[in-house]
Amino acid sequence: MKDSYNELTYEELWKKRNELKKRFMDIRFDKVVGHMENPLEKRTVRKKIARVNTLIHEYDLGVRKSQE
Repeated sequence: MKDSYNELTYEELWKKRNELKKRFMDIRFDKVVGHMENPLEKRTVRKKIARVNTLIHEYDLGVRKSQE
């Protein structure tokens, strides 16, 4: 299931990206230690980070405007 990030503001996207990056690092650490519950979660978190980065880049380019 895709998460919908389209209605988030620029600042919320930055916060979400930082949360996802922290989660990705935790997943990587768990894999190295050897007790990873869901190995596919690494892939899904990486894709979510890419989606959020795309939206942030759209704001930077001016393609997406803030709804204020």
